[in-house]
Amino acid sequence: MWRVFLSAMSPVSHTASAPVLSLRGVSKHFGMTHALSEMTLDIFPGEVHAVVGENGAGKSTMIKIMTGIHAPSGGEVWIDGAAAVVNGPQEARRLGITAMYQEPMVFPDLDVAENIFISSTAEGWLHRPRDLHRRAEALLARIGMEVDVGELASQLTLAEQQAVEIARALSQNVRVLIMDEPTAALSAHEAALLRAVARRLASEGVAVIYISHRLEEIFEIATRVTVIRDGRHISTRPIQETATETMIAEMVNPLRGRHRLPQGQVFDSERDTHAVSSQTHAGRSKEEAGGEPLLKIENLGREARFRGVGFSLRRGEILCMAGLIGARRTDVALAIFGIAPADQGRIWFDGKRFAPRSARAAMEAGIAYITEDRRKLGLALPRSLRENITLATLDAFLAPFGMIDKARETEGAERLRGELNIRAPDVETQVGMLSGGNQQKTLLAKWLDRKPKLLIFDEPTRGIDVGAKAEVHELIRRFAAEGGAALVISSDLPEVLAMGDRILVMREGQVAGIVDRQEATQESIMTLATGAAEPIASDTEKAQ
Repeated sequence: MWRVFLSAMSPVSHTASAPVLSLRGVSKHFGMTHALSEMTLDIFPGEVHAVVGENGAGKSTMIKIMTGIHAPSGGEVWIDGAAAVVNGPQEARRLGITAMYQEPMVFPDLDVAENIFISSTAEGWLHRPRDLHRRAEALLARIGMEVDVGELASQLTLAEQQAVEIARALSQNVRVLIMDEPTAALSAHEAALLRAVARRLASEGVAVIYISHRLEEIFEIATRVTVIRDGRHISTRPIQETATETMIAEMVNPLRGRHRLPQGQVFDSERDTHAVSSQTHAGRSKEEAGGEPLLKIENLGREARFRGVGFSLRRGEILCMAGLIGARRTDVALAIFGIAPADQGRIWFDGKRFAPRSARAAMEAGIAYITEDRRKLGLALPRSLRENITLATLDAFLAPFGMIDKARETEGAERLRGELNIRAPDVETQVGMLSGGNQQKTLLAKWLDRKPKLLIFDEPTRGIDVGAKAEVHELIRRFAAEGGAALVISSDLPEVLAMGDRILVMREGQVAGIVDRQEATQESIMTLATGAAEPIASDTEKAQ
């Protein structure tokens, strides 16, 4: 049970103190990708410093540099006004810098006290259980939590596990506590309690860096707020001088956020350049697509994941799903594809009630799912291009006695290699040797060979270059133009605006709104995704 002290929690003013942690022109490059570019930021003792930005803005990379997981490619990290080298998480903890994430990092088979003092026992310090329990109780009382310190961590709620992480940080004399989406998986009540703990720590002089997509939390808890975009620092200001509209406008790129992108235009956030597909998108509305919906969903839900999801999708239409981390878009896609079936609501597919209990059932009905993690879940990297392309249609190449007709298989793979312009010497080339863009087209070829009616794309252009993006976009458009229906999950807002006939925005497992492409801007989508606007009625709600 939680017992939170709500008094005397106002953050300490930082105006008279020096920064405890600073980034000075910090950059981080991964090959050609610039994850951070000359990031400069000061963090003061006693403040709750919120950091906001779109998916992929560079927040995670910044955390990893602060905690020593990544070394900066340029610039310096300063501790207490002097340049420092943070060689790994253990060194960061020694300096008083600790991060906690939305998924608590506890040892489930150890009790609460053992989890709190795991670092000190790992370093060889021996403690009597009675002493450990007494000290653990004192640390938990400091943040206003009462729990049996002898209880196994696996028996705790998520909120209690996060409190154990905070107590562990306090046991190591934390000076900077980084909270990365700490309330994403919590109930409203638990989230409020955790925010109260953050304020209490700040009142005691701890610097709290608070990262959240929930803008209402930012205004409730933060002393100052920093906006980052495309790996760059955009602004830092006191929360009293910040407006929701200003924050959202700064989160999206001004070169592309204030106006709709022309049809067919693709934005590459890494280079701030545009590439135009060879043909423009038809931009048909759902009425113009014609006919009954190929896919219709009503009040779909899965416990602890998403609820009340409703929309329709017609042949010839591209419906894009936008949202921030934790919006549960992939969970909805996995339910449609039968990998993680829904336990509430109804699905109609191709005019019939549809309740997929497995991926095979979805495939046989005419649904294909292109995963966001092509290297781990989508492709067999050590195998050839031929073997990957024909993997989903292997039955079509069976010869007598269950053998594979390699000649026909090679012919089919070569045809798709040419149609999708997969750049490889031949179909015997190992897929792991191809570029990211060609791997993505290989994955697409595998599913197109099944001639599906519905293609679900999860982050279709993640990690590929701007030229390959344009090619993948064109393949999706061609599929829709030939009568297929496409459901595209993307965290790239310019991609969403360029591709979608309609845009479905999700937030925390619910539909926040469905917007026609003619009415959509980056600001309007981000406003729905962050909860800065009232939800727009979903297709299900409009039908009722």
